[in-house]
Formats: sequence, C-alpha cells, structure tokens
Amino acid sequence: MRTATVSVPRASMIDDDVVLTVTGLNVDLRTPKGVLRAVNDVSFEALSGRTLALLGESGCGKSMTAKAVAGLLDPVADVTGGTVVLGGTDLAALTPKERLAYAGPELGIVFQDALTALNPVYTVGTQLGEAFRIHEGLSAKAAKVKAIELMRRVGIPEPESRVDSFPHQFSGGMRQRILIAMAVALNPRLLIADEPTTALDVTVQAQIMKLLRDLRTESHMAVVLITHDLALVAEEADTVAVMYAGNVVETGPVKEVFGTPHHPYTRGLLDSVPADVGRGQDLTSIAGSPPELHRIPDGCVYQSRCPLVQDICRAIRPTLEPDGAGRAVACHFSEELDNV
Repeated sequence: MRTATVSVPRASMIDDDVVLTVTGLNVDLRTPKGVLRAVNDVSFEALSGRTLALLGESGCGKSMTAKAVAGLLDPVADVTGGTVVLGGTDLAALTPKERLAYAGPELGIVFQDALTALNPVYTVGTQLGEAFRIHEGLSAKAAKVKAIELMRRVGIPEPESRVDSFPHQFSGGMRQRILIAMAVALNPRLLIADEPTTALDVTVQAQIMKLLRDLRTESHMAVVLITHDLALVAEEADTVAVMYAGNVVETGPVKEVFGTPHHPYTRGLLDSVPADVGRGQDLTSIAGSPPELHRIPDGCVYQSRCPLVQDICRAIRPTLEPDGAGRAVACHFSEELDNV
C-alpha cells in the first residue's frame, strides 16, 4: 500500500525539514549461494540543508542502501522490506516507471566515476539538457541554453565554447562538476553523493566538496554522502550513520559520535586514523575482517572483532536504540566502552 503524496513547495522548504525518511529497509541479493541479506533493517533521516554521511568500510552496504533509495539496484537485488519516504511518497511502493518521475525533480545522484557515468558518444551539452527535454518539454535549442547555465553554475570555465565537447575532453575534476550539474539540474530535494571525490587529487576534492556545500545551501537540499573517509565526514557532514555488515550500528551528530563513540566499531574506525604516528611506528587497525554475507552471525554482526564481546552478543542481535538526545546505538555494552 502506498503512502499518500504530500506536496511540499520548494519555497516552503527550510533547513531541518525532514526530506527523506528510510525505515526498516531490507535489500536481498539472489546468488548461487541462495538469497543473501545485503542491507538489514536500515533506518535514517535526511534533513533539508543538512548532510547525512553513511560511513563504513568497503562492502558494509552503504552504496547498496543508496541504490535502493534511488531505485537503481541491479537486477539480482530486491527491496524486500521497509519504506523510503521522500517528500511524502514511499518510493519503495512505486513501480519502476512511476519512479522515473522522481529522478531529477525530487532526487539526484552523483556517482564516484564520472567517466563511466557519462555517455562517451554524446556531448556534455546534450547530456545536461536531457533532464529539461524530458521533464520540462524544452526544445533542443532551449535545453542547450539551460545546459550552458548549468555549466556556469558549477564553475566550468567558458561554458559557451565547451558545451559541445565530449566527456573525455574534460579533466577528472571538470567531469565530476558536470555530473553534479546533471544531478542538480532540476533542483531536487535530495542529492545522493556516492564517493564523489574518489580518484581526485586533494585540491580538486576540496573544490568539489565546496561546490556541493554551496549547492546544498543555495537550494536547501538534503545531502546523503556515501564515504569511508572519516576526515571528509568530520568536515562536511552534520550527522552520521555508521554501517557494518549491512546494518546501521550507530547514528548521531558527527561531533558527538566522533567525540564519544558509543559503538566499538565506531571507536575502532576512529582509532585507525593515523594521527600522531611517527615513522616506524605500527598503525592501529581493527583486527579481523567483516563477515561475508552468507556468514552473518545470528547475534551481533560485529562480535568476531569486538573487544567487549560476551555470550549475549553471540545469542541476541542488539537493535538500534535511541538515547533521547539525538543519538542511537546497537550495542549491548555501549556504556562500558569508555572503560576499554
């Protein structure tokens, strides 16, 4: 059953309005080893004018969660439970054809590899103008004018002369700007940025993140940032959802979560940052590796690597429990963490 659609005019959107609510999201994969749970009971909110980071090691389910929200799952993956409410509509209840109407005006996505995401045989002007042709019915000429405006908006120099260029004729940083321009062309409520600075040098990374910040502020967008970069989360995000083995294990404001982590996995990630480590000294790391999807334990998903593990952790999976102060943690012994 679908939720009722509630239209929220752009002019009425202010910072801290709830734009996206994900509740109990499950994603299953059909594999030769059977059906595997890749995303398990994931819940979070994204607010207007704010950035939520989905943080965790590679393979923890961050990108799978983002693809489920955006409706871009591979054919072998299915949303098998939960709701994804954007602007009052449960996207998970819509057909693929119905979801197309939300791609652009309501939701934009920036992928990590711009060269792969962009079509090499079409000019950037053609690709940037496509959203205006499809959703606003503009002619090719009018859409090209809009494409030039977009290129100027994201800081691409001489857009009038470069609008007819092909993706390979741009640098990595410029291609990423083009991808961002495509994502924000129709001023969506929600922008998903999946590792948007991967393979870019540090200077260009800073420029891309500043661009995303400026666009977020300008349009009051909610941003979901997918990353494993702790420094990027600390600098760019307002709130964080830490994921492990397809589960959210801790959420809250970034400053509080990073200052006093309540989950052993979050503590382990923060302790792994090589701060104040001299030459020749050993780097701190989390022992072991995340479980494979077909070997997720019945109890706590982090039990094999946790310094606090006890019998209850092996028997009962902790649920994400809010503390009433904007934070939540899935751990039986979070209060004991400070003593470790």
